[in-house]
Amino acid sequence: MKETIGYLGPKGTFTKIAVDSMFNGEVKNGYSTIPECIDAVVNNEVTYAVLPLENAIEGTVNITLDYLIQAQDVKIVSEVIVPIRQHLMVHPDNVDKWSKIDAVYSHSHAIAQCHSFLRKELVKVPTHSMTSTGAAAEFISQHPNQNIAAIANHLAAKEYGLSIVKKDIHDFNNNHTRFVVLHKKQTELTSNKLEEKGFKTTVTVTLPSDQPGALHQVLSAFAWRNLNLSKIESRPMKTGLGNYYFLIDIEQKMDDVLIPNAITEMESLGCKVSILGSYPYYLHSGNGVTLAV
Repeated sequence: MKETIGYLGPKGTFTKIAVDSMFNGEVKNGYSTIPECIDAVVNNEVTYAVLPLENAIEGTVNITLDYLIQAQDVKIVSEVIVPIRQHLMVHPDNVDKWSKIDAVYSHSHAIAQCHSFLRKELVKVPTHSMTSTGAAAEFISQHPNQNIAAIANHLAAKEYGLSIVKKDIHDFNNNHTRFVVLHKKQTELTSNKLEEKGFKTTVTVTLPSDQPGALHQVLSAFAWRNLNLSKIESRPMKTGLGNYYFLIDIEQKMDDVLIPNAITEMESLGCKVSILGSYPYYLHSGNGVTLAV
């Protein structure tokens, strides 16, 4: 039986690019929301789920992180970093009049990532948020009689038969998104198509209440063991104002000594520590776009 992969759909999203780079002939099911995708793993509807976790420009995708924390029996088993290249696309019937489009559709993050282009090239053209860039492209393909455009990637243009009229309209060329692969078992997932760039162990740490210097002591547990941290971020625990946990990425594979002993030290301070995963990460090339006009 083939494994089933769930992802934030529909087809043509950046998440689908990440999925295709990590998996081959498996069955791939798109879900309309991130919670639905995570629930699909929890309920054994899919074997793996691929979701965006962090964007270099817009920051953490909070809904992914929050639901991942709630789904305690789901782990991160791999990660692929995808360069984000945003393009303006229209229905082929509207290629000649794209400069006078009536509206632009896309995900809110994509719209924000193309702010300068929209402000300079499409002054006063209204923008409308969709659940994903792929959903925006699908909407454009279904309304050929309207002179409207989508901001999406090259895969969406191909999937929905749209013409790219302006490529690479994003504001920053160093924009990337981290996509994580989720699984019910803590078994790392490797790729034979992408070059491995490193290894991470991701943990969450809840500090003891009313203990001055607790965060400093937590960081010291990593520092004196020479454990490099590539990310530390606070997130509300949703139990009241002032209550936070910390998300920490350690640039090292889970070992038998250093990380376990750091966790033991933090727990001795009264901290609660949870391991979200220890996994390899990969970088996608981002190639595959042509201008269709």
